[in-house]
Amino acid sequence: MRGTFLWRHRVVLTSGFLLLLALHLLSAGVTPGARAEKPSLALMWMLKPVQTVEANIADDTTGFLHDYFDLVNVRQENVELREQVATLEGQRTRLAELEVENRHLSDLLELRDALATRAVAARVIGADTTELSRTLILSEGSRGGLRRDLPVISTAGVVGKLIAVAPNASRVLLINDHNSGLDAFDQRSRARGIVAGLFNGALTMKYVDRTEDVKPGDAVVTSGMDGIFPRGLLVGQVTRVSQEGPGLFLNVDIQPAANFQKLEQVLILTQQPTEIAPNPKG
Repeated sequence: MRGTFLWRHRVVLTSGFLLLLALHLLSAGVTPGARAEKPSLALMWMLKPVQTVEANIADDTTGFLHDYFDLVNVRQENVELREQVATLEGQRTRLAELEVENRHLSDLLELRDALATRAVAARVIGADTTELSRTLILSEGSRGGLRRDLPVISTAGVVGKLIAVAPNASRVLLINDHNSGLDAFDQRSRARGIVAGLFNGALTMKYVDRTEDVKPGDAVVTSGMDGIFPRGLLVGQVTRVSQEGPGLFLNVDIQPAANFQKLEQVLILTQQPTEIAPNPKG
């Protein structure tokens, strides 16, 4: 008898039976004044804590589900908002870049008008600034009317000359390349020399007589005597003058007016200007 199923589960079965009986009495109801009224009230009082806990659990579960789905919706909205912000930020960046490019192009066009000459504006699309060669690749070529040996300038000053021209691109040799050279003079003292690049990328003015009055801070401009660069274009500024050794010439170091590493747009002069402004716009 003790080993039977009913005996082993007597507590569970008894509790379940009483619970079902109580639920039946509660659901069926009793007539006021009936004998079963008092026991049913007692059972109702005894089961109230259990029912309260069940109700609280149901409410908590419902609230948790609502909060969960609300959180999922909020996360989705946050993802969509972040995507919209990223799109707007990209558009703002592109607009800002277009504004900068338009301003640079406007400056180049103003310089062209000031020089009263024909010129082609081009973008810098590549660079080669090794010790063996210092050149830039431009976005315009022979289809735009370009040819070898045309002078290239920026709003800051002289950049270089074209050494190779393809239909849709061209290569410009920078003035600080060791193969470059242009005729120039000190704008204050009128001392002439040849501005040339060095292997380390520095710029110097050669063949300046030791008797010339050249000082740091002097502007160096093109003389127009080399047949390539028009007269009066700004090349750079003298940074150091020395008379080392027994030679006949001064050692003149120059800081280029144009920043070759930051050039984005340049102007290629396709004909000699009728009149050169003394200082191109910086």
